[in-house]
Amino acid sequence: MKIIDTHAHYDDEAFEQDRDFLLSKGLRENQVELIVNMGASMEGAEKSAELAGRYPMVYAGCGIHPDDAGIFEEAGKTSCSENPVLQHLKDLLSRPKVVCVGEIGLDYHWMVQPREIQQKWFAAQLHLAADMDLPINVHSREASQDTFDVILKNHTSGGRTTSGGIIHCYSGSVEMAEEYVKMGYHIGVGGVVTFKNSKKLRKVVEEIPIEAIVTETDCPYMAPEPVRGTRNDSRNIRYVIEKIAEIKGMDIEECADVLIRNALSVYRIR
Repeated sequence: MKIIDTHAHYDDEAFEQDRDFLLSKGLRENQVELIVNMGASMEGAEKSAELAGRYPMVYAGCGIHPDDAGIFEEAGKTSCSENPVLQHLKDLLSRPKVVCVGEIGLDYHWMVQPREIQQKWFAAQLHLAADMDLPINVHSREASQDTFDVILKNHTSGGRTTSGGIIHCYSGSVEMAEEYVKMGYHIGVGGVVTFKNSKKLRKVVEEIPIEAIVTETDCPYMAPEPVRGTRNDSRNIRYVIEKIAEIKGMDIEECADVLIRNALSVYRIR
């Protein structure tokens, strides 16, 4: 089956020893068509854009993760439009093969940054995505309702509507997933769907249209069964596709084909 990974972190130090092998031929030899490497910090965003420029199979997302949202405040500009960090991010987003603003969102697990700071700069990056006509890739941890509310409030900015995107590592309810789909977003499904205790996510996969689902790893994290606990990489998406096909009652190859079309469509890759 052919595979697309819509959310990976090959800039992570976990790939120091074999990054070049994987991105130059190792993944492609295992039916991985392309990956979107997601920047989470400014350094990560820069590295993601660099990887996209170096390897034909790599595309990039550039955005600031909520844990790093303080970088905007440290720049000393209270106006979002004048913020130099946001301007640098805009420059990265203008580079070839940078296909989304991400990963951005809210994270209330560790609370590295206060909620109001996270929400302020999440909204600012949503506006940037709308202005640049780019989809978004959204991180949401223990913040499902606030994430949805911020997206809903800022879905349209200055007369422009955010160009859809992916709700990464989805952990919300079926009802919320259906609302996201109505707004034009896709639901990111990774290794968690293979876990024995993932009844909630499996129900989401069962209830929403297959056309609204994309596959992801979040590698090197979140390896699926039967390789849970090991370093994850894009080759393991095959286990995710098999589980989605099982839940949907679909042929595995047919399911993989639909999921590839979904990923190419949301990121506008031809």
